[in-house]
Amino acid sequence: MTPRLPRGWWAPLGALLLAGCAVPPRAAAPQAWSGRLALTVEGQASQSFSAGFELRGAPEAGELSLFNPLGGTLAVLAWAPGSATLRADGRTRSFPSLDALAREATGAALPVASLFDWLAGKPSPVPGWDADLSQVAQGRLRAHRTQPPPPADLRVVFEH
Repeated sequence: MTPRLPRGWWAPLGALLLAGCAVPPRAAAPQAWSGRLALTVEGQASQSFSAGFELRGAPEAGELSLFNPLGGTLAVLAWAPGSATLRADGRTRSFPSLDALAREATGAALPVASLFDWLAGKPSPVPGWDADLSQVAQGRLRAHRTQPPPPADLRVVFEH
């Protein structure tokens, strides 16, 4: 003879069993890329910037490290909600936003937050920028800025 549970226990027992099968949602894993990037800004005094990089985190909180050809650290850009800092030349400076921080570090308004999507092959529209994601699977990304002037060209070779 099989033991029977009293009436009224089936609903809580069923709910408990179903809850045991549920999987809690997992936080999105932080992303990480490394490689080389080159940024050319056209204009009266055309400027060019090239560096090795490591990009970690997410658009909301992360870090972009820039390296010289010998592997020495040129700068570290770090951001979190309400905070954006640039560590370079033995100094740490604070900025009101990630955009202001990127502009100071690279000399151009660089859409760092959108780089996460672009490097993952996801189109992420940025006003004034046109990203070519056709070679992302081969570890190459190119984006061109037309607005605001001066025009800029970003080229990235990366590993995920």
